[in-house]
Amino acid sequence: MVERALVEARGLDRLHAVIIARHGEVLVEERLRGPGLDTPVNIKSASKSVLSALTGIAIGQGVLEGVDQPVAPVLAADLPAAPDPRLSDLTVGHLLSMRAGLGRTSGDQYGRWVTSPNWVRHALARPFEDEPGGRMIYSTGTSHLMSAVLTRASGRNTHALAVDWLGEPLGIRIPPWPQDPQGVYFGGNDMLMSPRDLLRFGELYRLDGEIDGRRILPQGWVEESWRSRGVSPWSGNGYGYGWFVRRSGGHNVHFAWGYGGQMLFIVPSLDLTVVMIS
Repeated sequence: MVERALVEARGLDRLHAVIIARHGEVLVEERLRGPGLDTPVNIKSASKSVLSALTGIAIGQGVLEGVDQPVAPVLAADLPAAPDPRLSDLTVGHLLSMRAGLGRTSGDQYGRWVTSPNWVRHALARPFEDEPGGRMIYSTGTSHLMSAVLTRASGRNTHALAVDWLGEPLGIRIPPWPQDPQGVYFGGNDMLMSPRDLLRFGELYRLDGEIDGRRILPQGWVEESWRSRGVSPWSGNGYGYGWFVRRSGGHNVHFAWGYGGQMLFIVPSLDLTVVMIS
């Protein structure tokens, strides 16, 4: 089965690297083209799963109160003039699950958003298309708000948190990635991680937040992150806290999904972790 998967992978002309591990043992590790397996690459929106991990750690350390914590007080300095009263209902959990209700900053709104003078304020000023806690509205602006919350609540930038909370304990490299005009690291996009380091991050989740005898994620965070809270209107996949979820071949599959084919799949029932970089 692994050989068949590898043959099919080699036929994908845009696939750069593939790593397949089962029971923690690497079965396939191949660079097909592009950067090496230890070279950090842009994992695009797979960054949202990493941001979710940082949020879980922040809650575990008491930096954040929990998923029900309102975010408007934390982001008070960036609220738009005459803010919509519903902003006061936004919580950490709404941001992680893409159920903020705010209009998208992705798609045809993306260019306008990233050229705005204040990304956080621009995202908060988007008109509400649903109530907070309603349907899933996928928007990188929503995840960027989560990066801003982490930064404001901790007094440290998101890159520093990523290095201290994930990079050091996992033994992985997380280089700096782009920031907004106020210095907030891009939340949910453009993080850099090598294929091997992304596998290591995936193994942390496969092992329920504990790796090499060290607990990194709070107990129960992986389960909560993988519980579907909304459904993508485009793919039909479920969405938890920064992770997509679906059934495939009779198994629950949890995955981080970045534009262009930056993928991290975890199938707990098979002890399987797969990385694909394109």
